[in-house]
Amino acid sequence: MPRFGRVLTAMITPFTADGALDLDGAQALAKWLVEQGNDGLVIAGTTGESATLSHAEQGDVIAAVVEAVDVPVIAGAGSNDTRAAIDLTERASATGAAGILSVTPYYNRPSQAGIDRHFRDVAASTDLPVMLYDIPVRSGRKIETATLTKLAHDVENIVAVKDATGDPAESARVIASTPDSFELYSGNDGDTLPLMAVGAVGVVGVASHWAAREMSEMLAAFEAGDTARARDLNQKLLPSWEYESFDAAPNPVPTKAMLKLLGQPGGDCRAPMGPEPEGIADRARQVLAGLGRS
Repeated sequence: MPRFGRVLTAMITPFTADGALDLDGAQALAKWLVEQGNDGLVIAGTTGESATLSHAEQGDVIAAVVEAVDVPVIAGAGSNDTRAAIDLTERASATGAAGILSVTPYYNRPSQAGIDRHFRDVAASTDLPVMLYDIPVRSGRKIETATLTKLAHDVENIVAVKDATGDPAESARVIASTPDSFELYSGNDGDTLPLMAVGAVGVVGVASHWAAREMSEMLAAFEAGDTARARDLNQKLLPSWEYESFDAAPNPVPTKAMLKLLGQPGGDCRAPMGPEPEGIADRARQVLAGLGRS
């Protein structure tokens, strides 16, 4: 089993009707997600609307979830300001989290040398294992394979990457050039099966809010050599991949709509995300029906 588990959900952050942080809801949702088959949880990442959380709120929601569940909790602690990322990492490290998720500095587009220094400084601020998050579509800058390889070899507690680059061939090069202990997780649900084929160990998912069992079964089938079964499950999950983020409802708007349908905590997204487009509940019902659920 990989260090943090095979299927991890990048959990949404529940809010109350007036937009306040719902810590009781976060604990209840975290417990429910574990019951659904998740091996671990990522808290206060992009899906958790980290951009709209204060540093204190991030620390509070991470601590609440750590208290509620007995699976690995990976704490989102990224920023495009290295000092802020260190502050968030130190706060998260004090919560009892199992690891840190640190995203590539976004918007200001640093050089590879700047990215390297940023991640070294973040990793030096914690004793926890660190998972880097490579998502160039949001950050505007990719962690080049040479940079990632050097970090993986040089920095003892940089142990994994959440790969949302959409380039399985380059991901294969990352896996080939990093230490055997270094783990690559799919950061896009729809890329999970292709990335498993080149050596990924699991997924940090969004659709696992409602389809963790199917995702776990797909990965288990692949690991067992039953590629036909894995392909069938991937095809069954295609509507979930399509639903979880689209132009009229970017992630995490669809997930929060789905959780309302399932009777789980979530509430609405904070601005600027949302509002939910008309008909999204019907679309969510269709996704569940395709998975054989009423």
